[in-house]
Amino acid sequence: MAKNVIMPALGMAQETGRVIQWLKQEGDTVKKDEPILEIETDKATVEIESPADGVLMHIVAEAGQDVPVGETIAVVVAPGETPPPLPSSHTDTHVDSQTIPAVTVTASQAQSVQDPDETQSSEVVITASPLARRIAAEHGIDLAKIKPRGGHINKNDVLAFLETRETVAVRIPTTNGSNGSRVLASPKARRIAREEGINLAQVPGSGPDGAVLAADVLHYAEHATLILPTTDVPDMRRTIQTPLPPQGEVLTISNVWRVMAERTTASWTSVPHFYLLREVNASRLIEWRERVKDSGEVKITYTDMLVKLVALTLRNHPRVNASWVDGNIRFNPSINIGIAVASEDGLLVPVIHDADTNGLHAIAARRKAIVERAQSGKVSITDVQGGTFTISNLGMYGIDAFNAIVNPPQAAILAVGRIVERVVPVNGQPAVQPMLVLSASFDHRVVDGARGAEFLQDLAETIEDPLRALN
Repeated sequence: MAKNVIMPALGMAQETGRVIQWLKQEGDTVKKDEPILEIETDKATVEIESPADGVLMHIVAEAGQDVPVGETIAVVVAPGETPPPLPSSHTDTHVDSQTIPAVTVTASQAQSVQDPDETQSSEVVITASPLARRIAAEHGIDLAKIKPRGGHINKNDVLAFLETRETVAVRIPTTNGSNGSRVLASPKARRIAREEGINLAQVPGSGPDGAVLAADVLHYAEHATLILPTTDVPDMRRTIQTPLPPQGEVLTISNVWRVMAERTTASWTSVPHFYLLREVNASRLIEWRERVKDSGEVKITYTDMLVKLVALTLRNHPRVNASWVDGNIRFNPSINIGIAVASEDGLLVPVIHDADTNGLHAIAARRKAIVERAQSGKVSITDVQGGTFTISNLGMYGIDAFNAIVNPPQAAILAVGRIVERVVPVNGQPAVQPMLVLSASFDHRVVDGARGAEFLQDLAETIEDPLRALN
């Protein structure tokens, strides 16, 4: 039986999605759950999988075309089955269903698609997605020099070529301000190191002439011990300089970035924000992490612990976990925590579902997997769906405190700064303590000042005594 391939919705406010490229062509044999196309929505660039085994037919949306959510854009049929005519609604996508002839795909035809010898004897035409062409043009790359992993050159093919081609010298200053050793690193490796606060001079390189590649930085970040930044420890991220673009250059933004700009503008101008700040003592949070950080396969981070503690606090504050939908307050049945993640295409918010019922190690594993997919542009639909509350942590960039913009239709977002030692009163005497500033932004249509203050107070007390909340 034929199965429709439809344009999915990754958010309640999403109206359209853009086809970036088809990974399979009309007439190709496909397997269930095999990626067949790449789309770009307001939340992310994702791969859409085949809904069934069969042959891909009736592709009606081309690369670069915007398609309404819920629209059928292709059909997967069984060998020997005649594809049904497309619904008349497809006239909205400027494709006349009557002009698409009914095609019968036989079992022998399906087999010929998979025949390696036949594939090798036919002429292969390599095409590139619009996003791949744009990235290549920005970096002056000849697409003819790129060997794609599939039949099409996609974004990841260009980025992989760029990383192997462009290893550049970066001079890392030492702690006393003088120039240190010369470190070879790819642009992607430098970006990841900057985001993770890693000194490239400490990362063993596996590239040409010992150049540090992105995989080297990711491996180092996974196995290195996180050092709590203090006032006397230099932040190595600030020593890695990124060249500025030429003056007057116009940067063509991705659809994800464009929609992010539109959504944040709409939120800022239409959502009545108010903010509450609270400084908390992070001593016991640090002690807890020291005990558990290496207790599983994935290193536990402060973000993992905050996801768990925020989720537990939200159990007692359902209004903060609610949403503003069609002029009403809707209480969400689950507590799904989104984590704001920076990517090349724009801000993504992958989601950890049921964070209140998952254990810390499960949260860490989930966080590691979805953040890696988000930063590599390979998030799935479930990765970014269903968030009810968002955490934005900029502490790793040395930020003390900031206010974040609410992510509609969610009612609140928590902005987290760095943990830093400060002189504070303890039992009437000055003492140096590790302190953390929390800033919560609320949608006043859902949460009033008192409810927001009660939530932040409970969260602060939970962070200052986390084990009590877990018992």
